[in-house]
Amino acid sequence: MSEIEELSPRAVRLREAGHKLTNARLTVLNVLENHDGHLTSAEVLEQVDQIDPSIGRASVFRTLDLLTSLSIIRPTYMNSSMTPTYVLMPDGHHHHIVCTNCNRIIEFENCGLSAIAAELEERLHVKLTGHLLEFYGLCDKCS
Repeated sequence: MSEIEELSPRAVRLREAGHKLTNARLTVLNVLENHDGHLTSAEVLEQVDQIDPSIGRASVFRTLDLLTSLSIIRPTYMNSSMTPTYVLMPDGHHHHIVCTNCNRIIEFENCGLSAIAAELEERLHVKLTGHLLEFYGLCDKCS
């Protein structure tokens, strides 16, 4: 991908943060961007391996850590699992409801936290780059 038009906004963000756009980084990002939903690291590894078997596990995990530090993705922990599920953070935030019975994930927009985020930034003298909001309960099929 040498042309800027071919780069996703997240890849441009990665480059603008001063990081090289290596094949491993772009492949991991491509896997995350082209998957509808949440992926575990094992699923990311499997899909990256199908695309390019020369990319090692360490490169995939380093890329997941880098994307997390840049708030491009966030790890979430479903069912008290120690294995994170990675989700993209469109516009720096992500929201979902997790059914505690069937594990269905319901994504939603507009969490209404803009005012709270602005108040936290001012009061605590921080610059927030994103947030993850999770609610837990029973979906319509399980309730």
